[in-house]
Amino acid sequence: MNQWLDDLRTATAFLTRLPMPHPDGARTESFARAQRLFPLVGAAIGAAIGLFCLLLRAIGVPDLAAAALALGGGALLTGALHEDGLADVADGFGGGRDVAAKLEIMRDSRLGTYGALALVVSFAAKLAALAATPNGLVVQSLIAAHTLGRGVLPWIAISLPYARKDGLAANAGRPDGTIAVVAAGIALLIAILALPFGSALLAAIAAAVSALVMALVAKRQIGGQTGDVLGGVEQVTETAILVLLAARLG
Repeated sequence: MNQWLDDLRTATAFLTRLPMPHPDGARTESFARAQRLFPLVGAAIGAAIGLFCLLLRAIGVPDLAAAALALGGGALLTGALHEDGLADVADGFGGGRDVAAKLEIMRDSRLGTYGALALVVSFAAKLAALAATPNGLVVQSLIAAHTLGRGVLPWIAISLPYARKDGLAANAGRPDGTIAVVAAGIALLIAILALPFGSALLAAIAAAVSALVMALVAKRQIGGQTGDVLGGVEQVTETAILVLLAARLG
């Protein structure tokens, strides 16, 4: 039980800006193991964003504005960790001439044209989807999207080689197959509990397809994964699920 609590603290500290005590004796292996609880932390993030959105709607804020403010609040909660990854991936893949150039651009903290466009498209899609989602499904949809979006990350981590030997992905360590299975199982269970079964199944399929497409693109572009790639996977997956659920349930 202590190990699971340590993993929860580690996952929460990494995925959010919440102050969490650092587990004793934390090592690279500990962080890799903690990825099994990424979906659980994702569910909490989605619930917080959804409840904030409903609160804003309840006090009369228009749906579009409420969605924008809730998504902005979510970015503050997570430190825009995955959004930063998406922007870096778009800049690197779009602007680099070869693998070395792409990786160098991805290291650059400055935001380029491709990154800005990727963030605008992603935010606009999530904004429109959330604004179109009925009150009774706002929290559930966000829980499913954030849960499944993080539930696929261990699979990407074990499926792709490291594009470089240093950086966040390499330093974080690679989870094993058991961790990936546990993470996927938790994510799917939470999605099934949050949504009607058919919608949960479609959301899970959307997550798998989105992650697979991103993995194939990353393999082709830079030969593997980086921390930015994992962030981009989460954002693409989350966006796809929110749009799908808004179309199906809205």
